[in-house]
Amino acid sequence: MRYVLFVCTHNAGRSQMAEAFFARHAPPDIRAESAGQEPAREVWPQVVEAMNEVGIDLRERRPQKLTVEMQLHADWAITLACGAQCPYVPTTVEDWDIPDPAGRSLDEVRAIRDAIETRVRELLDEKIDLIRSDRTAHQARLWRLLPNLVAEFGGQRSEEEIRTAADAALAEFQDAPVRSFVMTIANRKAREVLRASGQPAPV
Repeated sequence: MRYVLFVCTHNAGRSQMAEAFFARHAPPDIRAESAGQEPAREVWPQVVEAMNEVGIDLRERRPQKLTVEMQLHADWAITLACGAQCPYVPTTVEDWDIPDPAGRSLDEVRAIRDAIETRVRELLDEKIDLIRSDRTAHQARLWRLLPNLVAEFGGQRSEEEIRTAADAALAEFQDAPVRSFVMTIANRKAREVLRASGQPAPV
C-alpha cells in the first residue's frame, strides 16, 4: 500500500477535493490522505456544494491538522500553492499552483474543482509507477528508527544487522491500511529480532 498526502493551509478546500478525486480514480493499492497546518472548523460550504455536483459528498469530512507522523508516513506528497505556510514533507514533494477556493463564488470553485481533478488524473496517468517505486519515505522512516536501535544494540550487533532488522520490520507493515502506529510497532519488532539474534543457540 502506498500513500499520497495532499497538503494545503486549512484542509478545507483544495486538499479535500484532491483527496476525494484521488480516492475516486486511484487503484486500490494507493490511498490518499489530506491535512493542513491550520485546519479550519469545516470544509468550505462552496466546496461541499461543488463536489456534491459531481457525486462526491464532503459534508461529513472534517479538516485535520498535519502531523509529523503523517508527513513521515507519506510516500508522495502534493502541496497546493500554500508556500511557506505549508511545512516540509520528508518525501517526494510537488507543488500545484491552484488558487484557494475560500471566499470565492460557486462558479470560481467549480473551475478550481475541475482543475484539481485534471491534476489528479495527470498524476495517476504519468507518475503512478514512480509513486509505487519511490523509497524516499521508507528511507526517512528507516533513519528515524536507527539511532535508538544503534544506541541499544550497538555493542552487541553489527550496523548491518541493525539496519537489516529495522528495514525488515518496516517492510512488514508497508501494506498496513492505517499507519498511525507503524513506527512504534516496527521499533518493537526490530528490537525483538535483535534481542533474539543475540541469544545463544539452543543446545
